[in-house]
Amino acid sequence: MIKDSERIETTVLHKITPSTKEKKQIQEVVASLKKQVMHEIKKTKIRIEIELVGSIAKDTFIRNAVDIDLFLLFPPAVPRETLEKEGLAIGRAILQQQEECFAEHPYVRGLFRGYKTELVPCYKIKTASQKLSAVDRTPLHTRYVEEHLRESQKNEVRLFKQLLKGIGCYGAEAEIEGFSGYLCEIMVLKYGTFQQLVEEVCQWKYGEKLSLKNEPIPDFTSPLIFIDPVDPERNVASAVSHEKFTLLIKACQEYKKKPRLTFFFPNKLLPWPLQKIKEALKTKEFIGVRYPKPDIIPENLYPQIRKAVRAIRELCEQYGFVILDAMFTIEKKNVYIILAPKTRTLPKTVLHPGPPVSLKKNADDFLKKWRDNPRTTKKPYEKDNQWFVEIEREYTDLRELLEDQVRQLSLGKNIDAAILRVLTVVETKSLLRENLRLFWTSYLDRRMSWER
Repeated sequence: MIKDSERIETTVLHKITPSTKEKKQIQEVVASLKKQVMHEIKKTKIRIEIELVGSIAKDTFIRNAVDIDLFLLFPPAVPRETLEKEGLAIGRAILQQQEECFAEHPYVRGLFRGYKTELVPCYKIKTASQKLSAVDRTPLHTRYVEEHLRESQKNEVRLFKQLLKGIGCYGAEAEIEGFSGYLCEIMVLKYGTFQQLVEEVCQWKYGEKLSLKNEPIPDFTSPLIFIDPVDPERNVASAVSHEKFTLLIKACQEYKKKPRLTFFFPNKLLPWPLQKIKEALKTKEFIGVRYPKPDIIPENLYPQIRKAVRAIRELCEQYGFVILDAMFTIEKKNVYIILAPKTRTLPKTVLHPGPPVSLKKNADDFLKKWRDNPRTTKKPYEKDNQWFVEIEREYTDLRELLEDQVRQLSLGKNIDAAILRVLTVVETKSLLRENLRLFWTSYLDRRMSWER
């Protein structure tokens, strides 16, 4: 008898596996791209080699999600400035709708004959120990997977990638903080099949350590550690956030219990009507900060916004405001950082604990600071061998604190003075608006993607 999971996985593979005709078409596009790149290379008088990397090279790509990654391998003796200059020039000459991106050095992303394409300069190396920049390893990753992944395992990789796409965990970029294509491939190498991978992930614990070789695994401060088989000093899973790590474990546990096609192809979340959102939030209070969206690529934008969220939350908590939740959403023109405070106002005074009486120097400093301080409302006193003082709060209203202090924070280098000048503190009423319906729906709809 065929298990539900096997029937579902067969259906998924039928939908996502490229046909022979589609593969042939992509190979023709790649051949055309290589020809044009070689034409541009000849103009440089540098011995640059080209290598197709990524999922097309490894035949682990998914239908309708095709990215062409072509690397330009420069001799290691070429200066970094030359590599950057010539690499960008080649990309600019060939790709349409292009944008410059930055890994450890710049590269060009754009379209070639309708396909998303990246032309990335790197140095040609034989082993990871020779690397001059992080991207130099990528051709080694491609070769490793080509040599070790069996033909039968390519569809296992496709299944895992589609599961990750379905639950919102696919991609190591800053926007997602999930699992890269290479990490998917070496996880299938580790566990053999998709079914076995699901079984194993169900047992994962925070700080899980994995390797394809029998070797000691160093410590990294991340929820998942998978040692790169081509570079033992690197954790391939370093981009995986705690949120995405726990989400994958939950998804695998639920899939094992009750397999469903929606794990791979979830139903789209439809925004609730504004009135329903207002009704659901009527007992809650929010406050937010709105500023114009910086014109930078997502890879730079998301880390800066997350930094801003942390900085704003810490500011509030430093002044005694308990923040139950701190979130953000990026709209077409604006970034919103939204806080859910326990309370918007605080009492005028606060009890401020001091050092133990026995620590004489610390105690003297404490008394000197607070005995005649204008903010002191009740002189320092001793209780249970510890000093205390009652003082006036600097801020009793959260809005006032944000209005006064947010612009002094370090929120990210592209959230600069020009943006901060037009930064606005917004109340609940101004946050319950048409353009934020999808954000509030995802906040209020507690169902997992596969449950919709």
